[in-house]
Amino acid sequence: MRHAIWWATGGAALTALLAVAAFPGAIGREAARIAIDARAGVDVTRELPDGLHVALCGTGSPMPDPTRAGPCSVVIAGRHVFVVDAGEGGARNIMLMGIPNGRIERVFLTHLHSDHIDGLGPMLLFAWTGAGRTRPLPVHGPAGTERVVAGFDQAYAIDAGFRTAHHGPIVAPPSGAGGAAVPFALPPKGDWSPVPVYAGDGITVTAFRVDHGPVEPAVGYRFTYKGRSLVFSGDTSPTPSIVRNARGADLLVHEGLQPRLVGLMTEVLEQRGQTALTQITRDILNYHTSPEDAAAEAQAAGVKHLVFSHNIPQMPSRVMYPAFLGDARQRFDGTITVGEDGMVFSLPAGGTGMELRRWSVR
Repeated sequence: MRHAIWWATGGAALTALLAVAAFPGAIGREAARIAIDARAGVDVTRELPDGLHVALCGTGSPMPDPTRAGPCSVVIAGRHVFVVDAGEGGARNIMLMGIPNGRIERVFLTHLHSDHIDGLGPMLLFAWTGAGRTRPLPVHGPAGTERVVAGFDQAYAIDAGFRTAHHGPIVAPPSGAGGAAVPFALPPKGDWSPVPVYAGDGITVTAFRVDHGPVEPAVGYRFTYKGRSLVFSGDTSPTPSIVRNARGADLLVHEGLQPRLVGLMTEVLEQRGQTALTQITRDILNYHTSPEDAAAEAQAAGVKHLVFSHNIPQMPSRVMYPAFLGDARQRFDGTITVGEDGMVFSLPAGGTGMELRRWSVR
């Protein structure tokens, strides 16, 4: 009997192998069809309840990390879709997660460091061609945003002409290519008061100064919608601005740099004679926030949930997360999550709960 079963199962396996060998093209096409059907034209935001949601499209930093794109978050408020920061790979991850880039209505930049803007070109391109936009995508940000957007528009101008010539003015209207800068003024340095930067359909967005010197200006954002609130710290050293502007927020997305782990990098780089990189790893300590300090800020602000993004250094394995967090959990009574690309945090309208989803970026 055992021999009969072995021959039957072995025969089935042999038949499958022969089929693969005989019809590799057909099998490959079917695999492609399944993969395409799973992603093409999908809009996963339709599964979300009415409320305020944040999808992490990039939780990395300038340090190369194969598991994380550059800083990028998608905010979904009702049926409106916004992006906070446009790090490299962010636009790609938005597509992989199943969020149509053509639905992006506005981009908000926290500051003009390269890792927060180097994915802006694809972001503008996909938002344009994904919806046949007839007007450039608004890009909000502090002073200097107009120069950055103008630079990307100039760099992509030739490509935009090619797109219109190839796909036609209905799919790629010339008037909709690129971005339209929306710079805003801030209070004087040392004044952490928020300023309104956007309002519409029950959504309000305010910006506030943070301390990322010598990068000036640098801001965080607070989004509110139907009784729920979401705050982004941007890049910053510990500052009273976070406590003031994150007061009572449902969710705080905060940058995090663990000095002890970065110190290990410094030691290795110094041993290998990498003088310039060694200096950089020392310099970055003074304008970022440790997970412990961020946790203390979240506690003081009465935040319910703390999520770390723009994580430094690279963490190719979750085994590193406890070392990254250090004593953060002892300083904050709420929930702490080390952010990963594809995580989605949902705050249903008018409620108090939060739900964590994961949308694939692979």
